This record gives sequence, structure tokens and C-alpha cells, in this order.
Amino acid sequence: MTVNDLTTGERADLLETLAKHRHFLRFTTRDLTDEQAAQRTTVSELCLGGLIKHVTAVERGWVDFILDGPSAMGDFTSMTEEDLARRADEFRLLPGETLAGVLADYAEVARRTDELVAELTDLDATQPLPKAPWFEPGARWSARRVLMHIASETAQHAGHADIVRESLDGAKSMG
Repeated sequence: MTVNDLTTGERADLLETLAKHRHFLRFTTRDLTDEQAAQRTTVSELCLGGLIKHVTAVERGWVDFILDGPSAMGDFTSMTEEDLARRADEFRLLPGETLAGVLADYAEVARRTDELVAELTDLDATQPLPKAPWFEPGARWSARRVLMHIASETAQHAGHADIVRESLDGAKSMG
């Protein structure tokens, strides 16, 4: 029995939405080599392996935020050059990293998120947002809003991945 089998209502809807967008993101990497997954195919820095890494890091960070509050994400107003370089590396498949490895990491993060959705006592529980120029000072997000944000972020990057993949070899996720 899976987490999805035990969850109904709003939580089932959240899990289904997350699963759908995760599927489309992962599907863009089907039948690729590590070299293809690391290849940039547009003017952007994006590659398929890097997109998977980025979405994994974002989902992990937001789940940590639900559990531990803004300290789990850090202060974005005082990022160092090292912090910026680490964030840029999220969008690249680095030497020694494999597509299989980043997909396995993503599956583990997704499993953890799905368990949280099923087990969280209150989707209305809020945390103050971390300090960042893009967040209103003093704003709070509920667990529900964070989960919707994760789904939106995943969907957006699945679209990016579809463009990168189509530019790579003409393969499409749909159509």
C-alpha cells in the first residue's frame, strides 16, 4: 500500500498534482545518456540533469521549511559568492554526477514529501518566510501554500525541460 492509497480529499489532490508534474519532468530524461542530460540546447544555462537537480533542491528546501521554519532555508539577503556558485551548480550536471543519480535523489525527496503530505497534522500551519528580496517582510506561508508552490515550480521546470529535450533530439513529452 502506498501513501497515495491512504490519502483522500485535498491531500490526495495535492499528491496527484505533484505526481503528475514530477512524471512529466522525469519523462523528459527518458533514454538519455549522462552526456545528453548535461548538454545545454538553448541560449540558457539549463540542461535536463540540472533541472532535475534544481527541482530536487527546491522541493527538499521547502519541505525542510515546512518542518523547521525559515532557518532551514537561510537568509537570501546576504548570499556569498560561494552561495551563488552553489546555486548555479544546481542547474548543471557536474563531473561525477549521473542522470541515474540525480533521478534517484529526486525520487527520495519526492517520497519524503509525499509522506509529509499524508502525515502532516495541519495544512494550515504557517511559518514565517525566510529573508529574501522577493518575499514581503513578515509574510507567512502555510504548509498548503508551500506544497502548491512546489507543484507550480515543478510544472514550470517540466515545461523548461520539455523545450530543452525537444531542442536536444526532437523528442516531446506530449504531442
